[in-house]
Amino acid sequence: MTLENTPAADARRRRSAARLAAVQALYQHASSRTPQARLIAEFHDHRLGAEVEGEQLSAADQPFFDDLVSGTLARLDELDALVASFLGSGWTLDRLDRLMLQILRAGAYELVARPDVPRAAVVSEYVDVAHAFYEKREAGFVNALLDRLGRSVRDGEG
Repeated sequence: MTLENTPAADARRRRSAARLAAVQALYQHASSRTPQARLIAEFHDHRLGAEVEGEQLSAADQPFFDDLVSGTLARLDELDALVASFLGSGWTLDRLDRLMLQILRAGAYELVARPDVPRAAVVSEYVDVAHAFYEKREAGFVNALLDRLGRSVRDGEG
């Protein structure tokens, strides 16, 4: 069994897929106000691990996906205030594009609510999500903001 084919590696891939799908679901919710239950059901039925345009999507950790989406939506005001507190001078949440805001919200949620996931792993994973949609500069912005946010909410974690 190679390192990439271990159960631990599979679990990491499934969580990575869940994070990407969660950001997409949050974007859909922000764009169309799809009710949460319908949104999650739609992703379970048609997106997580599905084949899209002839390409097989990675299987996702569904309970983790569900927690990221429902937890982020339940704590939007708290997460938005937290993200806003780490934006640079003159920046507001309104200046962020809708997708970037969802990446930061999901990352902030995971840093605040999922102490079972190491801070550095959370930051790295959302930088990877940002790379799926943006250039290096924007991914660097995600890295810097979530790293500072993570250090503030996870005092003492290396």
